[in-house]
This record gives sequence, structure tokens and C-alpha cells, in this order.
Amino acid sequence: MKIYINNANENWVVDRFISEWNKYNVKQTKNLHFGKKIIWIIAPWAWKKIPKRQLLKNNVLCTIHHIDEDKFDNTEKNIFQERDEYVDMYHVISENTQKQVAKLTKKPIVKIPFWVNQNIWFNIENKKSIFTEFNLSNKKFYVGSFQRDTEGSDLISPKLSKGPDQFLEIVKFLHIEKENLEVILTGKRRNYLIKELDKANIPYKYFEMIPYDKINKLYNILDLYIVSSRYEGGPQSILECAITKTPIISTNVGIAPEILSDESLFNMNNFKEAEANVHQAFQNVQKYRIPKGFELFNLVFKELNEN
Repeated sequence: MKIYINNANENWVVDRFISEWNKYNVKQTKNLHFGKKIIWIIAPWAWKKIPKRQLLKNNVLCTIHHIDEDKFDNTEKNIFQERDEYVDMYHVISENTQKQVAKLTKKPIVKIPFWVNQNIWFNIENKKSIFTEFNLSNKKFYVGSFQRDTEGSDLISPKLSKGPDQFLEIVKFLHIEKENLEVILTGKRRNYLIKELDKANIPYKYFEMIPYDKINKLYNILDLYIVSSRYEGGPQSILECAITKTPIISTNVGIAPEILSDESLFNMNNFKEAEANVHQAFQNVQKYRIPKGFELFNLVFKELNEN
């Protein structure tokens, strides 16, 4: 069974998925032009880089990570419909996305969350050295957000699908409750939240582009991680928090209801009552560990290969 995976090379989570697939499961074929194969469009925004004749003669699985309904206009719908002509089966990460995609196509849809790599993300019992390494204090209440929050078009406007305005509202409330609160940010495009945290005089530390081992350490010293998104595919931070035993609460998006307990899910009317359930999240995430997290993907590819 030969699998060709397209890649946007954007230094995003998709690049990591492909690397882990090749390292721990089945190496993809690099040769697109010879022989029968399965084409996995894991980066659907880059699908036009694949020759249409290859899409027509091979079986095609297309991953839809999420659909931002606020931005899904007629142009986006037309792009979906054009690509749909070449797709044999869709892969989605969550039930919410499955419902969205089902409105747009009659092709079969499989729901399989991406795996989590326990070799990168894991609990660290002794956290003393982490506080020292990052010049942090074990007397602070650390709230984490490791997802981009600003639109790339202007590096000013909030990326509303990620809910940074909602994150800010929650943090402002928590800051009143806990005077020792400090926000931990990582990753690119944090401009909006940094500006708003400065305006609200809420302390924060920003570690812009750091390697995975350091992000894992930061997960391990958080008192709370907040996913405040309006739309999501995963996000992977839910799996990463679960496996590192990081306390997390989330809006009911993406994979959140499959990993987190009911009391850990919130909306903007009841976020004050939300409580992290570390034990339940850790239990639920086990079936997505490598290599078990590959099993359903392999079954889908076997089915496509036999058709």
C-alpha cells in the first residue's frame, strides 16, 4: 500500500503529523507520478499543487481540519465543491466538523482524531527545575494559551475563530479572583492578546518560538490551560494537556467533548463554574497515543486500497 501525502510546508502541526506518520507508522511514497497509490490531501488548502490526472486515477482521502463558518463564503464553498469532484472519502477530526462537511458533500466521511505523541508530550513530576529554567515562580497561578490569536492579514485583528476575546474575558475574571495570576503565551501571532493584556495590566510571559521539549515543560507548570475557540478542528492542545496532566477547560469545540469531562466544558455564560478534570482527560487520551492512534487511519487506508 503506497500513500502519497501532500504538504504545505508551513511549519504548522500538519508538518509534525507527516513526520510522525513516517517515523512511527508507514513511510509515505515521495513518487506521485508512477504506480497506483492513495493520495492523502492532509493540507486541503494546497490541493491544487497535485496534478488533476493523479487525483483522477488514484483513490483520494481529504482531511478537513475545521470549517470557520464566519469565513465560509461563496468563494470558499466553490473551492470545496471543485475539490470535492476528486475526493473519494473525507477525514475529519471531530463530530462538529463531520456535521459541517456532511452538508457539503455526499462522499463518505470518517471521523478520526489525530494521534498524540507521548514521546514529546508527557507529565514531569519534578517541576522545580522548570521554574528555574524559565525564570518563573511556583507561587504564581499560571494560565496558558499556546494558540495563535491574531489574523495574519494585518497582525492586529483578533482571530475570532480562536476566541482570544473570550480568553481575555475569562482571564480578566480570574485576575480579580487570583492576584498572583500570570499568563503564559507561546507561538506566533500573539499580537492581539499581548496588546490587550498590556491594556488590562495583566502580567504575562511570552515565549515566541520555542521547541517542543520546552513547550512540554511549560504545559507542566500551568495551573490552567484555556481553549476559548468558537471553531476548531482539534485542537491538539486538548490532547497535549490531557496527556501531560495539565488542567484544562474548553469551549465545546473540536475533540473537546471526547477528551474532557462535562464539567470541563464551558460557554461564555457559565465559564465561572467550569472545572478541570485532569484524571478523566488523562484516561480518555490513552487511546490516541502512538501507535494505537494510527490504527483507525490504517483501516481506512486499507479500505481505500481495496476499492
